[in-house]
Amino acid sequence: QVQLVDSGGGVVQAGGSLRLSCVVSGRTASIYAMGWFRQTPGKGREFVAAITWDGLGKYSADSAKGRFTITRDNAKNTMFLQMNSLKPEDTAVYYCAAAFRAEKDMDRLDRYSVWGEGTQVTVSS
Repeated sequence: QVQLVDSGGGVVQAGGSLRLSCVVSGRTASIYAMGWFRQTPGKGREFVAAITWDGLGKYSADSAKGRFTITRDNAKNTMFLQMNSLKPEDTAVYYCAAAFRAEKDMDRLDRYSVWGEGTQVTVSS
């Protein structure tokens, strides 16, 4: 089994930066990819970015391109999301997630079966 603990959220002014972390424990060798999603009240989870565990594949939502960078440090079993130039519309609970099958469309929610508990990001204007 795999467990995820995400952290790093907080309150930041528009234009600021935050770095989210997701620490992975358990059977990491079974992971195909990791992703970040976000959710606001009354809406479903929205894809932000994903990275294959070997680091060779990266995927980003249009809203994240040019501002957010996803990386992973396999030696530390940790995935990161560096978020720059934050906007008020980036305010959400951010969740990390793990996928275990090599499939296309890693922006789909149903590709992921293990989730962190979420970390709140609030961007003030």
